[in-house]
Amino acid sequence: MMRARLSTTQKGERGENAAASYLESNGWSILARNYRARVGEIDIIARRGDTVAFVEVKSWQSVPREDLSRSVGPRKRARIARAARLFLSRRPDLADAHMRFDVVFLGGEEHGIEHIEGAFNEEGID
Repeated sequence: MMRARLSTTQKGERGENAAASYLESNGWSILARNYRARVGEIDIIARRGDTVAFVEVKSWQSVPREDLSRSVGPRKRARIARAARLFLSRRPDLADAHMRFDVVFLGGEEHGIEHIEGAFNEEGID
């Protein structure tokens, strides 16, 4: 019996579901998923205590292990940071929250999940 191939969208959704479940199991509340604005997009926005994390989800299958730290380029980081500022500007209830940019890597069954907290800063620099 042949398995149906997943589309890129389906793979992305599956990965984001796994990342969201991982974050929730580690005490994070999911505030938004697939947040899109003219200035950029964010895969997951999560909160734990006074920290709001803007999370990019990546697959190890598409990124060699040795390139994980460089897998979110400067332009992508800047777009995520702009979208994060816009999101927070629309949420006065989060005005005092600490903003952080994380990356969650999904490595398949044999490698699991790697969560890099504070992967880059608001200026898009790590």
